[in-house]
Amino acid sequence: MIKFTKMEGLGNDYVYIDCTKMQEQDVIETSKLAQKISDRHFGIGADGLILICKSEIADFKMRMFNSDGTEAQMCGNGIRCVAKYVYDNKLTRNTNINIETLAGIKKIDLTIENGKATLATVNMGRPILEPEKIPVIAKENPVKNLKIKADDKEFIFTCVSMGNPHAITVVDDVDKFNIQKYGAILENDEHFPERANIEFIQIIDKTHIKMRVWERGSGETLACGTGACAVCVAGILNNLVDSNKEIEIQLLGGNLKIRWDDFVYMTGPAKTVFTGEFEQ
Repeated sequence: MIKFTKMEGLGNDYVYIDCTKMQEQDVIETSKLAQKISDRHFGIGADGLILICKSEIADFKMRMFNSDGTEAQMCGNGIRCVAKYVYDNKLTRNTNINIETLAGIKKIDLTIENGKATLATVNMGRPILEPEKIPVIAKENPVKNLKIKADDKEFIFTCVSMGNPHAITVVDDVDKFNIQKYGAILENDEHFPERANIEFIQIIDKTHIKMRVWERGSGETLACGTGACAVCVAGILNNLVDSNKEIEIQLLGGNLKIRWDDFVYMTGPAKTVFTGEFEQ
């Protein structure tokens, strides 16, 4: 039996397993386990699985698996919940925490209320704009005018990596947009050798953007932290929003505040849903 904690950041929910007192390899067949527990009918139900591990180069290490079992480099909503978990469970008393990810070490500042972490600001690092590093097959650097046709519609993408590849496109009405039809097609387009997370956005004003996201390996989710960061960067690159202000990204699960000042900073909530045990 393995103990788990279900947590969510703006509805982007994951099952968290504390591996700090055991070896990562004790969680057997992690890819299959992620698929099993993520199933919302026959499992716990989640967007994926996150392991909280010991680290030799940071305070803790995070490993994140999508609901299809693939391992991702980074998860913005997930890392806020990891920081909350280690503080609330007294694995650290520090409110400034360094967490190792496949996208590098990320620094998190926690806001504490009544002894519990409620908000987290994450230094997400510098955005990656070189096409070969995102990766995306394109000649432009940065990639701001990538045209891709999906079925009967052509989209123009700006591409950014925040540890994983994101492709951002503006649509007229994001609420009515058929994300189920176009999301899966675009995720697997030949321009994205490692697939991509696809963000469909609508500009509200110079400091507000509405966004829906189709995450590779998971489909549409209520929120995506790295996606919100990529959207802010894309908005500034295309002069759609102010470059010197905090941008509020409105997602289905709530709002994130993003600021790009050399590094990208993301502020948002993290919540515990419930705890339990399951048999591998």
